Amino acid sequence: METKLAVLIDADNVPYSNIKGMLDELKTYGDTVIKRIYGDWTTPNLSGWKSVLLEYAIVPIHQYRYTVGKNATDSAMIIDAMDILHRENIDGFCIVSSDSDFTRLATRLRESGKLVIGMGEQKTPKPFVSACNRFIYIELLQNTTSAIDAPKSKVAKQNSYVSDMSKEDLIELLNQSITDLADDDGWAFLGDLGNLLLKKKPDFDPRSFGFPKLTPLIESMREDFIVEKRNVGNSYCQHIYVKIK
Repeated sequence: METKLAVLIDADNVPYSNIKGMLDELKTYGDTVIKRIYGDWTTPNLSGWKSVLLEYAIVPIHQYRYTVGKNATDSAMIIDAMDILHRENIDGFCIVSSDSDFTRLATRLRESGKLVIGMGEQKTPKPFVSACNRFIYIELLQNTTSAIDAPKSKVAKQNSYVSDMSKEDLIELLNQSITDLADDDGWAFLGDLGNLLLKKKPDFDPRSFGFPKLTPLIESMREDFIVEKRNVGNSYCQHIYVKIK
């Protein structure tokens, strides 16, 4: 059965321009059965969102700002999330915001056994990122150019987002994770490796380095890793394993 997701969007803290990319990305995780967006719809800064709500069947939830400088939207989202948690048949949540105020919410939803996917801009504080099972930077949804060996100053002109990890840090993370999973011969199943990387670093994403998937990212680092494809029984299916050189 497909995973049922509730998508809760903080209109004040994410841009509307990438809404299609956000929702397309979520299709790989499950069915978005609830889509709600929160904000004070009397303010002009949210006018851009209004044009896409009908197109993507997102339900707007209005929340007045009772005090200048205070974000009442956060409280409305948190209350709604807890109502959905206890009243709806939902397997996971996607919290779309760049605000650290949702850190405790993400933690609480995970404590209840729910999948929590975060989406936000690169400026999103690390505590919120770490509180999610998976965090996706909105800037990555449009990146395609390989960045792993290019100077950051050059790549920054080509891509809207570049990983804050150096190549050395990436190699160390991969080395440690492969070692954690390796069999007696040093081989680790790539599927298990991808899952472990996300547990260690929820915002790990091959697209940060310009690669669409983990396999081509590791294959590009042949001086450090060996990749082997193995046939599964009599089928055409192949499993991919990786080993430290």
